Amino acid sequence: MSRILVTGGAGFIGSHVASALVSRGHQVTVLDDLSGGFTENVPHGATFVNGSVVDHALVERLFDEGGFEHVYHLAAYAAEGLSHFIKRFNYTNNVIGSVNLINAAVNHGVRTFVFTSSIAVYGASPVLPMTEDTPVHPEDSYGIAKYAIELELRACREMFGLDFVVFRPHNVFGPGQNIGDRYRNVVGIFMNQILQGRPMTIFGDGTQTRAFSYIDDVAPVMAEAIDVPAALNQVFNVGADTPYSLNVLARRIASAMGVEPDIVYLPARNEVQDAHSSHDCLREVFGDRPHVSLDDGLARMAAWVRTHGARSSVTFRGIEIEKHLPPSWRS
Repeated sequence: MSRILVTGGAGFIGSHVASALVSRGHQVTVLDDLSGGFTENVPHGATFVNGSVVDHALVERLFDEGGFEHVYHLAAYAAEGLSHFIKRFNYTNNVIGSVNLINAAVNHGVRTFVFTSSIAVYGASPVLPMTEDTPVHPEDSYGIAKYAIELELRACREMFGLDFVVFRPHNVFGPGQNIGDRYRNVVGIFMNQILQGRPMTIFGDGTQTRAFSYIDDVAPVMAEAIDVPAALNQVFNVGADTPYSLNVLARRIASAMGVEPDIVYLPARNEVQDAHSSHDCLREVFGDRPHVSLDDGLARMAAWVRTHGARSSVTFRGIEIEKHLPPSWRS
């Protein structure tokens, strides 16, 4: 049993990782400011601390008291498209907050720092699927922030001997997701719109492709990382292998929710057209494991959202740049 800090552990992916760590017998402390998560997501058996990674005094106090051997850092504001318009907020939360944790990890002798990055670091790759060796060209402020922390962890490994594991998940969905977030997590957005009797909204023509990853294909392998020596100081893509267009996704979600597809197309926004990654490196280190198909995953999530009901969609307060902000995000 190890003492582990999980940031963002009341959020979607973080809560599933925290739950997997608890089930593996670890002593887990969850740090979350509840800006995108919910206390109901915190797994039974974990200690919950309401606070932000941006609060360096709180972070230091937690490390002083917690004696953490490992850190899982999942706290982030992960809205890729919106990050263009909230740069200060993005870098404060996703860079400065991460640096607070890295400083504390080095100063307190943490053994492993497990960081949740994103395939947003790749940007628009001319070659698909993207591998861990694909050159990175992030096209939004969120992806830039994530890659900055990847570089920082490599530097800390060289300078201080802090071992790390980096995961680059993509388009993850499943129970516990904040379906009221209008800026990220398209599966949740579509299901929430259906619950509210509204059409599903797609930016552009819907031909954009992504590989949509069910949470059970992502969280358990991340929880195992600290127990797999070959994973140390490596970067792994993690998620589903098969890409689908947003048009196909919308039809599959409508079927899972038991309704006819009703889609409204909005003006295209600045985003990568096609993105999906290879997971050969993950399989080589962690072994082959079963995957949940898109339709099975959507069915499981649809059952969950019907039970929990729709969530109000809240407009982000604090837009820093108005130029080119999509009109549908203004109110």
